[in-house]
Order: sequence, then C-alpha cells, then structure tokens
Amino acid sequence: METILSIGIDIGTSTTSMVMSRFLFENTASHFTIPRISIIEKRVMYRSKIYLTPFRSDGLIDIEKLKEILSVEYKNAGITPKDIETGAVIITGESSRKENAKLVTETMSMLAGDFVVASAGPDLESIIAGKGSGAYQFSIDNNCAVVNLDIGGGTTNIAAFKSGEITAKGCFNIGGRLITYNNEQRVTYISPSIKPIIEDIGIDIRSGTKITEENIVKICDTMAEVLVQAVTNNNKNHLAFVGADLYSLMETKESACFKQESMPDYICFSGGVAEAIYNPDIDPYQYNDIGIFLARSISKSRLCKDFNIYQAKETIRATVIGAGSYTTRVSGSTISFSESMIFPLKNLPAFVVGESIEKECMEGISDSYKKECKWFMEQTNAEKIIFCFRKVKNPSYNEVCNIAKVVSEAASCNLEENIPLLVLTEDDFAKSLGQILHRFIGNMRKIVCIDGIKVDSNDYVDIGKPLMNGIAIPVVVKTLIYG
Repeated sequence: METILSIGIDIGTSTTSMVMSRFLFENTASHFTIPRISIIEKRVMYRSKIYLTPFRSDGLIDIEKLKEILSVEYKNAGITPKDIETGAVIITGESSRKENAKLVTETMSMLAGDFVVASAGPDLESIIAGKGSGAYQFSIDNNCAVVNLDIGGGTTNIAAFKSGEITAKGCFNIGGRLITYNNEQRVTYISPSIKPIIEDIGIDIRSGTKITEENIVKICDTMAEVLVQAVTNNNKNHLAFVGADLYSLMETKESACFKQESMPDYICFSGGVAEAIYNPDIDPYQYNDIGIFLARSISKSRLCKDFNIYQAKETIRATVIGAGSYTTRVSGSTISFSESMIFPLKNLPAFVVGESIEKECMEGISDSYKKECKWFMEQTNAEKIIFCFRKVKNPSYNEVCNIAKVVSEAASCNLEENIPLLVLTEDDFAKSLGQILHRFIGNMRKIVCIDGIKVDSNDYVDIGKPLMNGIAIPVVVKTLIYG
C-alpha cells in the first residue's frame, strides 16, 4: 500500500477555502492477474477556515492576499508544499471571469505543490461539486438518478448522476452575490449576468438606489424558475414561466447545455446558498447580498415541492472537497513510459478524434489522422499534446501495430524532435502500444503510454509521478476556461 497527500483549493465568487485529503492506494488484483492499482480510501485530513475571496480596489483578485491565506493554512495544517503530491486549484463563478484569473490559478498551483493543477471551467466544477456534496456516491449506493445544484455567489453548477454515471452537466448565471448592497440597503454592485432578468421583469434597480424586498423576491423567484426549467427540461407537468430567450441568456457561455433524458429521483443542493435552503431561519440581510432570498425562492419552488431532497454531506465546501478528493484518477496497470521521462507533465491538450478516424487508425490509414493532428496543433498552439483513443476496444496485435504506426507518423509530422510522444487510451492496451512505439521510433523520443482514463474533446491532462514502483500513474483530467 502507498499513501499520498492531496490538496483542494476553491477560489469562488464569495469565498475561498482549502482542504487536505489523504489517498490510500493498493493493488486490488489477485496474485495471478495483472496488477490493478486503486484508490481504496480518501480521507479529509484538514479543513481550512472559509475566507471571503480577496479582491483589489480595481476589482481583480488579490493574489498576494491569497498567498497569505495559503501560507497561514499550510502552517496551521503542519504541511509544506513538498508534502503535497496531487490536488487542484479551482477558480469558480465570477472569479473565473476576472482578467487575472489564469495568473491566479497558475500562481496558486505552483505555490501549493509539485503536482497541484490549475483548472477553471463550469462543467468541471459541476462534476466535482456533485462528487464533493455526496450526490455522486448517493446515486451509486441507491442505484438512482440525482441532480446536484451547486449554488454559489456567481453561478449555479448543475450535474446529473445516474448510478454513478454523469448524464448531464451545465451552468447558469444564478448566484447569491450577483447583487450586493450596503447596510442602508443601497445597491453597491449589479453583475452584468443578472441584467437579463432585471430587464425581463421590468424593475428599476441601479447602483446607488435603495433596494426593496419586493424587487429582490421578484428577481430571486425568476432565478429559481430558471433552475426549475433546467432540471425539468420543460416537462409538461413542470412548466416554468421563464421564456426561452431569458433561459438561454442565463446559461453560462462556456458551459454545456444541461439536458436530461428523464426526471431525477432526487435533488441535492450544495454551495453557499444551500446552507440557507437547509437552514431557512437565517437573517436574509445578513450578508448584504441576495443569497438568502434566493435560497427562500428555491425552497418554495417546485424543486423542493415536487422532488425528493437528498441533503448534501457538504454544502459550502462541496467544490473544495471535490477538488481535493475527486480530481485525481489512477491509470491502468498496463502502462509504458521511458525511464528517463521527467514528471509531472501539465496542461496537455487532449487530441481526440471521432470513431471513424479511430477505425482508420486501426487499419493503418493515417491521412485523416495526420490532417486532424495538424489542425489541432494550430488551434491549441501547444508544444506538447496527448494522443487519445476512446473507442478502441480489445484491439488485435496487428491493430495495435497500426495505431502505433499512425501515431508515430502524426508525431513525426507535427511535433518538434525533442518533444515526448504521449498517448492515452481508455482501454487497457497502453503497455503493448508503448512497446511497439519504441520499435518504431527507437530513442528519437521519450514515450509515455497510459490507459484506463476517460477524456473528452477540450479536456486537458496532467500526469504525475509514477506510483507503486512504476506500475500506475496519477492523472488529472480537467478543463481550462477563463472568462
């Protein structure tokens, strides 16, 4: 058995927090089969205080204050960056739209540890929040469909799980700090993302004006109905009153379209606003924003009236728990890598092609694959990429040889001579593929072939240092989307 320490840092619209988790790895295969390294336990070892996300006077995120927060919490936990072996810094909601968001996550990930990855993007946040809240595991344990709504300060991330499978994900510009006000209840901030609702319902609200409870309730009731419409897919028994134009305007631009095939068995709420959904007696003016009012609107909506509610194990910490405990995966055990390869490898764009081109690769036909690779390199402007195969299942020896031939040709045409050849397969044939690639290219390039990992188009892959005497590798699949 082997253990590693993982960190999760969530820099959100309203709050910033950190957790540290310990992973226990073990070979779960029998003595007579190929080794299978699995994470058999994930335990949260330390939870930081929850801080207000620091912003500078110009509205950008204050990197120096974030550094101070990280330094204090590392000291309190008795941990140094050298002790951290994996994890993720996630920037979420309105924070991800700030001009310095990319610099913030990259700086924090470098300070946090050697293989702590920087990530941003609403779809990834939806998934890890759903895992951190407990909704994902609940769907497995109860063989049911659960929709998790992670409602923060700037956005609501939605993920649907059915018996542990992710069936839908998306994000909406709905959150508790899209409007803020001072102690005199005069508006201090209105997010541009909430203006479609303000215009749709026809109320006069501007910075400096005194806000009324009636207007807040109208805005929050409309936001709640957008979420009803998202979860119910306009089901005839659950018709919402918001129009299609307003609904589309409230979808977060970078997110997937949230679409389910059937109604969920349970609804789960996480995020800061969820605290007030589960605990309705909080003073609505306590935080000088509309978050508590939004919670009340959701509580009286059809989301809470027409569905079973699964109470999240984590609410405000769901994303940070997910970042620290659910972003890292372990490769299959049939892997291959050059002994001189230096890890970790970060921010590798996943080169994914369609099933028809994968079939051509299995037949040794390389023209389309090389053309796609050239286009992908131009689009990403990346020096390194990772060649990914998703639909190749149980290939024959000849088919693996053909794939190796096509990949080596594509690499020769598109990669500089000193760039390693990196390949990821969903099915377990990376070891044989790596051995054949070595025959094709010899010592011209370093090679890494890993398997057992699922990726999609637009994903990025980070590869950590090998574990368990080199028979498995930690991998993080992520998105990198900034405002």
